[in-house]
Amino acid sequence: MSQESEISRVVKVDDDISNEEKNVSTTVTAHQKARIRWTRRRIIFFVGLTSLVLGLVAIIVALPIELLRRGKGDKRAATGGPDRQVNHPSHSQPIMVVKNFPDPGVLEYNGTWYAFATNPKKFDLNVHPHVPMAVSYNFINWTLLSQDALPVVGLWEKGENHWAPDVLHRDDGRFVLYYSGELIDWSPHHCIGVALSNGTTPLGPYRPAEKPFACPREYGGAIDPSPFRDVDGTVYVTYKADGNSVGHGGACNNGIPPLVNTPIMLQELQQDGMTPIGDPIEILDITPDDGPLVEAPRIIRATSGTYFLTFSSHCFTSTEYNVKYASSTSVKGPYKRAPESLLQTGDYNLTSPGGASISRDGTKMAFHANCDAGRCMFVAGVNLTASTIELVPP
Repeated sequence: MSQESEISRVVKVDDDISNEEKNVSTTVTAHQKARIRWTRRRIIFFVGLTSLVLGLVAIIVALPIELLRRGKGDKRAATGGPDRQVNHPSHSQPIMVVKNFPDPGVLEYNGTWYAFATNPKKFDLNVHPHVPMAVSYNFINWTLLSQDALPVVGLWEKGENHWAPDVLHRDDGRFVLYYSGELIDWSPHHCIGVALSNGTTPLGPYRPAEKPFACPREYGGAIDPSPFRDVDGTVYVTYKADGNSVGHGGACNNGIPPLVNTPIMLQELQQDGMTPIGDPIEILDITPDDGPLVEAPRIIRATSGTYFLTFSSHCFTSTEYNVKYASSTSVKGPYKRAPESLLQTGDYNLTSPGGASISRDGTKMAFHANCDAGRCMFVAGVNLTASTIELVPP
């Protein structure tokens, strides 16, 4: 054998050995990868199973505790939510009583309860009066009436968009209706109108005054009037200067800085409930926590002598809309805000509660909240202490 042949044989043997090693190496590598994938799947399966078991254990442990807390009246929203200091026991659940009945004002007269509400923007007078009314004999069961408290509107206003009516019983037996009417010459802005009953029933009909009662155009008009008679017989009306109506856009037209003030005003009246005495005074205005506005003011005096001012803040189309209150030792203030809202979204499964009206005796409250028919009227019981308003069964 020549030297060249021997060299060729050795090279061929080396090549065969090299190819065999490669095949072995490839086989081992594929086998290892398969084992790694299988091991990973086992780890993922056991981790997931362990997490599921731990989650079920946590639910089993926590559920009885939560049910016990709710049964005792947890100091949180009745349906859960963020911790709150306002006590909302489950037995004080408000009751929905009238559908599509926002901004209710309530009045008790001779054992019968009367409620007055905002009317829809677009309406048929055969179905939706200018000022809708409802009546009840027990504050729980209400009947929506077809008659109109204000069948004829003032010459200064349009025939729609009457907001947040409320009623005062005068000493002479007649009644005064306060409401927000849309101006003919400055639509869609509102001013406050007054109307006097023809007889001695809260149902009216009411005859409107020729001119608006309060119309501060420099503040964007005025809405949400509510009367109050103090223990000394002095008559007042509170209302909101409607600054957000001349705002710069955003939430309720006042969410874009600079925000326009929406002060709550207090106006003293003569005994006729229709004639102002002097100028109105400001008793509250927006803070950064109120969003674009404060509105729906109402004053009630507790037997302790404390004056409570209830109001709503944020835009009524927002879930941040709520019922707040402030207190004072004088009807003219200064009013100190409560640290938390009285009602807000999440409390008792309510959404956007607002427009609260407390009865003159300080025991009952009506308000609206979102529902399947727009904004519905709810009723609740209240207890007025020397410094707080608490919900109780209606």
